[in-house]
Amino acid sequence: MPAKSKAQQKAAGAALSAKRGDTKVSDLKGASREMYESMSEKELDELASTSRDDLPAHASKD
Repeated sequence: MPAKSKAQQKAAGAALSAKRGDTKVSDLKGASREMYESMSEKELDELASTSRDDLPAHASKD
């Protein structure tokens, strides 16, 4: 599942970094903390690896 916005892609990258032990879980906030707790490393990797070129800064509320 690709990320729907740059913000989501960035949050997934932060959560993935913590999941892999590269950063502290205590450094995560908001969406990245929720993603860390609720998603697998594979799911986070799929979101984080989405190309940011054509993504909006933030997803619409639709």
